[in-house]
Parts: sequence; C-alpha cells; structure tokens
Amino acid sequence: ESAIITSNHISLALSISRNPSLSTKNAAGISCIKWQKPCLRKLSHVRLNQQWKGTRRKSALVQAVAVPVAPPSELPPTDNTEHLKQLAESYGFQQIGEPLPDDVTMRDIITSLPKKVFEINDMKAWGTVLISVTSYALGIYMIAKAPWYLLPLAWAWTGTAITGFFVIGHDCAHKSFSKNKLLEDIVGTLAFMPLIYPYEPWRFKHDQHHAKTNMLREDTAWLPIMKEDIEESPALRKALILGYGPLRTWMSVAHWLRFHFDLKKFRKSEVKRATISIAAVSAFMMSTFTIVHHTAPHIPFKDSKEWNAAQAQLNGTVHCDYPRWIEVLCHDINVHIPHHISPKIPSYNLRAANQSLNENWGKYLNKAVWNWRLMRTIMTTCHIYDKEENYVSFEKAVPEESQPISFLKRVMPDYA
Repeated sequence: ESAIITSNHISLALSISRNPSLSTKNAAGISCIKWQKPCLRKLSHVRLNQQWKGTRRKSALVQAVAVPVAPPSELPPTDNTEHLKQLAESYGFQQIGEPLPDDVTMRDIITSLPKKVFEINDMKAWGTVLISVTSYALGIYMIAKAPWYLLPLAWAWTGTAITGFFVIGHDCAHKSFSKNKLLEDIVGTLAFMPLIYPYEPWRFKHDQHHAKTNMLREDTAWLPIMKEDIEESPALRKALILGYGPLRTWMSVAHWLRFHFDLKKFRKSEVKRATISIAAVSAFMMSTFTIVHHTAPHIPFKDSKEWNAAQAQLNGTVHCDYPRWIEVLCHDINVHIPHHISPKIPSYNLRAANQSLNENWGKYLNKAVWNWRLMRTIMTTCHIYDKEENYVSFEKAVPEESQPISFLKRVMPDYA
C-alpha cells in the first residue's frame, strides 16, 4: 500500500532505581500515563524467556512510550492538554486525541456528519479516474524520455500516480464510486489489475478490517506481533525484527501475498468471486499510508471483549497530511478518519467530512503531518503487543538480536 518512507521516535531511557514505570491504558481503552511501582530490573538485562514469564503488571517498564517525564509530584493529569502536547511532540504528531468517552457510539458520530458527504457524484468519481489515468500516462512518458539523473523523480511521480488507481478500486469496493454496482465491480477490478491486486479477495478482507479495526487478532491490517511469535524460533524472530524494523515500509508485499491469494482464507460464498479476481491479475504498495493510519505507541489494540467501535474508528485512526501533490494523485485517502467512521463516504467528500469531524469531535482526533520522527517512532517502537503498554520494542524484548532497530535509530532523522 504506499512506498513513501516516513519516521521518528525519541527513545526515552528511564533510571529504574529513581523513576517509576509508565503504562498506557485507561478506563476508556485509550492510552494515557499511569504510574506504577518501580521495576526491579532493567528489561535490557533480562533474556526473552525471563521477560515474558510470570506477571507483567508487577514490573511494567516503559517499552514503547517516549515522553518527557516529570517527577511523580509534578505529573499532570492524564487529560492534561499540555501533557498531550508534549507526548505528540515526542512521537511526531500534531495532536494526540483525548480519550473518547465510553458512552459515545458510532451512531452519534455518523449522525453528526452532513448528509451531503455521503452523496455519490458521477462527475467527481470519473474525474478521479481522469486524474489517475493522465498522471500515470505522464509518468510513463517521463520514465521513457527523462535523462538518467531525473529518473528518481519520474519514478516517484509514477508510483504515486498509480496509487490513485488503488484508491479508485478502494472506493468501488466500499460501493461509494457509482450507484451502478456492476459498473463498480468492473472499474474496481480494472483499477486493481495493474497493481497485481485481486479485487474481490482484497474487498472481503478490507471489509473485515473496517468491521474490526484495532481488534486484536481479528483486524486484517497492521497488527502488533504477539510474544508467542517471537518465542517460536530464532529464525522467525530475526525475520520479524527485520520486517517490522528496516523493511517495514515494504512489508505490504508479504501482507499482499498472505491475505489476497490464499483461497483457504475465504468463506465458501466468497471463493468463486475471489478465484475470478485472482485469475484477472497475473507493486506499488501504500505501506506508509496504511501503517500511519493505525500504528502509534498510544493507539491500543483491544481484545474483542474490550473493543469499542467508536473508540477504535475515531480515536484509533490517524489523519496525516502529505505534500499536496501526493494527496491529489492519491485522491485524499490520507484523510482517513472519516473513511473509518463510514466507508460509504466517497474519497472526494473526505475533506468535507473531516471538517465536520473537526468541528464536532476535534479534541479526540489524532493528527500528524508526514515527518521523519513519526515514521521513526513507528519503525523503532511499535513492535510486540503488550496489554499494559500497547507495544514493547524489540530493543527491550530481545536486545541481543535487535541490531537492525539500533541501526534505524542511528541513521533515521529525528526531525518533525
């Protein structure tokens, strides 16, 4: 899903003997700061089999949180605005949303949106097709004619332009491209073919992502690694460290193969349509877009019993601004929070819907402008699932095998 590389994270080293540990969980299921008993030992001195055995609550250490920490007597309340600003700065965000109250429902949020954002406009829909076709054709022309030293620019333009085809197919899959549903399936299939994406298998799995956003084990997007995965074998552990570290923005290739070409993953009623789509294709991926949408140290994944739809879709989704030319070519898919509130909103109405959400629910939204610190945070911090702290980094869990993560911290800019 996109091949633009982003970054950040300031890793915070706490003195175990002098500072209590941090946890990032509150009653609403949204991350916050909580003080607990000091840890008895540094996690970096504990081997994997020691760290994950026994009760974690008694020795919770800051694993995946980077935040300026005040002494206990000076610690601000968890809903303190200034504290959230400091946390956002350390992660590379513009704003970290306040916890959404438990009594807010998806219906409350959806009904707050103006009806016009759900309206399908054929002229605007086909306008997105025109933009994608012409910009992609221009990119191919530039690749054919540009001197060698301009080829990287031509590649960047062309790759971004073809991402627009993905967004068009994405609208078709959500039935927000046209009132003619057969036409939507045809356009969606054709739009996905140059990307080697089978339309129907992708649609089935993407619907599951929307139904179970940030639900542990059930979401089909970017899940944290489970501790049993890294305990399974040294070879798998090394592969995961590379995949969730230096190679993270290319991991959509593995995700693409795993979820969209295995017919065993589909219900009987879906197999026929999935088979047709797989046969129709023989990539340019939007990894950066989809990683940023739902991956941050303060955004929790929840077990199905604790999961709350409104909190996951509004409070657990990230709006990230990119350079305007990228947003135009990709049809505003980066304006992602309203899309999770209702996938029925066409891409060309996402900005209007986002404006409404800002007016009605602005303090609960997570916002960022694409920057190196943001991606550095994700790639060096958001690794292994931890119920208390959301994520534990590989550096804390398996320090002796985490050279790729240490390398990223050295070479990636800390710039927001």
